[in-house]
Amino acid sequence: MNRSNNLRGAALMAAAAFVFAAELLAIRLMTARGVPLEMQLWARAGGQLLWVAPVIATGGLRVFRTRRAPLHLFRGFASLITWGLYYFSFTRLDLATGTVLSFTNVMFTTLLAGPLLGERVGVWRWAGTITGFLGVAVMLRPGAEVDPLGAAAAVGAALAWCGITLSSRSLTRTESTPTVLAWVGIVTFAGVTPFALAAWVPLGLADWAIMLGLAVLAPGIIWLVTEALRAGEASAIAPFQYLRLPVIAAVGWMFYGEAPDIWGWIGAGVILAGAVVVTVAEARRR
Repeated sequence: MNRSNNLRGAALMAAAAFVFAAELLAIRLMTARGVPLEMQLWARAGGQLLWVAPVIATGGLRVFRTRRAPLHLFRGFASLITWGLYYFSFTRLDLATGTVLSFTNVMFTTLLAGPLLGERVGVWRWAGTITGFLGVAVMLRPGAEVDPLGAAAAVGAALAWCGITLSSRSLTRTESTPTVLAWVGIVTFAGVTPFALAAWVPLGLADWAIMLGLAVLAPGIIWLVTEALRAGEASAIAPFQYLRLPVIAAVGWMFYGEAPDIWGWIGAGVILAGAVVVTVAEARRR
């Protein structure tokens, strides 16, 4: 039974990797067509709100009842910062480099989980974290052909992402899942809308079609990952989330002829190894 469930979980994680790749292609395509980043984020936030609309419709206004509104607001704005920097990084980095740098979010989470949440960080999580940061040093070594602004955005997105992770861990101790989802949907959409309106440009039918696809598909990544972890054993399933690196690297090579140099691949491999060690250790701890 566990083997069957683990296979289903792995399949869902693989599906999430392909949706990640589709999202990055949409970002590249919209940027090339002159769609402002703010409007791209507005489409994604609108899609996220669309996905949680049934939760809000079912629960009514009582789904927003909470004594932890500031933390909900923090989580929502952390999401906006994460995705804003994440999207921007892929306008300046090749897809593989931007993706692997985003994996450092698990290392930042390890560094902050102890002082902020009082979690005990074991030897394996520390070992994976140190390994991962050594990989970053290799990728961003002096003389590396990596855009510094793009790299800073990717690492900044990873750091902001750990804000999502840590606030979610804290919220789920006292809040229901519908409440967390409803708050993040409203906060992200309300937060990005003024910026989208300020940057608004007329769009053609093709542009709207791409934005609609982004809105519908991108938030589904969260559902796929959640269902994957629910389906099987976390320690067996969690590493499959890193399938998105080879998938996205292949997409970058096929569509844009992109490929990191040999040192970039070595650094990517070291970061990936560290991220997998941290993820497996975290999954077993839970």
